[in-house]
Amino acid sequence: MAQRPSVVILGAGFGGLTAARALAKSTNVTLIDRHNYQTFLPLLYQVSTAGLAADHIAHPIRASLRGMSVQFRMGSPIAINHAQKSVMLDSGEEFPFDHLIVAMGSATADFGIEGVKEHALGMKSIQEALLIRGEIMRRFEDLCRFNDQTRLGISVVGGGPTGVEMAGAIAELIRGPLKGDQPAASAQMDIRIIEAGPRLLPSFSQSLSDRTARDLKRLGVDVILNTAVQSVAPRKITFTNGEVVGSEITIWAAGVQGEPAIEQLNLPISQKRIDCLETLQVKGHPHIWAIGDNAGAVDAKGNLYPMVAPVAMQQARHVAKQIQALSAGRELAPFKYRDKGSMATIGRHKAVVEVGPLKMAGIPAWYAWLWLHLIYLLGGRNKIGTMADWTWNYLTYDRGNRHIMDGN
Repeated sequence: MAQRPSVVILGAGFGGLTAARALAKSTNVTLIDRHNYQTFLPLLYQVSTAGLAADHIAHPIRASLRGMSVQFRMGSPIAINHAQKSVMLDSGEEFPFDHLIVAMGSATADFGIEGVKEHALGMKSIQEALLIRGEIMRRFEDLCRFNDQTRLGISVVGGGPTGVEMAGAIAELIRGPLKGDQPAASAQMDIRIIEAGPRLLPSFSQSLSDRTARDLKRLGVDVILNTAVQSVAPRKITFTNGEVVGSEITIWAAGVQGEPAIEQLNLPISQKRIDCLETLQVKGHPHIWAIGDNAGAVDAKGNLYPMVAPVAMQQARHVAKQIQALSAGRELAPFKYRDKGSMATIGRHKAVVEVGPLKMAGIPAWYAWLWLHLIYLLGGRNKIGTMADWTWNYLTYDRGNRHIMDGN
């Protein structure tokens, strides 16, 4: 009987974990991640806005792999030894591989804009989500303390799904729980969303973009379009047209890029992603594969695939099949993405869903968004906890996670 190939997977996000599960029965898998838990990134903004407890969107990686013949190591890769076909970790361990899958996810992209790294808050980790929540609640407490009619400006930069969901959730936090806590203080809080392009949700149809803008405005969000950020400084944002707005808290949701750590791995990089073939094999390295936000593969039109969970999961399953095909001596197949649609929630009873020609908005879209996210959330405890939090928030208009727990 032929020996099972050894597969090392770097990253335990949507792509890495899906690949590990798909390969567990046919290969010897080692899964490596710098954390011992997977973060459900689509709901990070709800932690930021006190809608969910942080531990409801984190699930232990080892629990996800229970009952599978998958080895897990907590650590970060620091180098690939291409001659020996092994990967070295910061722990000093070295793992040989027959196949290596790079699935290390993405990081916030600042596009080289001055002050973003220093003065804006990112949206890529639980720690950042807790920091945003802490900043909002801390500034709210300041308003309660001083009561001097100072305006508190909160800016969300980026009009994609993440920015839209964040802006809507902050607006609901201000209009609901914070207004109930201290009406005078909440009335001094302003929330705006800033988009460089002509409309919000540019990947959606025009009608749903317009609906989203109207819903946000009804929630009290100032929607600023066709306006690019030139620089971010403490308490202010400067636009490229020279205008300056006060912004005590600036949340950066304007884009993501491939995880910078991939640059240490001595692999070909193009547009901050790993340069790879349509099979998802890294160019020049037929036994190394890139998936998800790290993959530089392009579609039939020559465009990079979007950095979203469905792409990562479909690519993970594709690579698993390709590794199995290689082991069986079969030909490889190119990756083809099946777009199953997009969705975004703006607030209570407000969401937009687009699946091919089907467009939904309002209450039906909101329920579709709720159930889909519950289905994909890992762990029974997390599903129950999230459902309990959402039910409480819905029935009481309250958000019980308004704690300042960011360590400051």
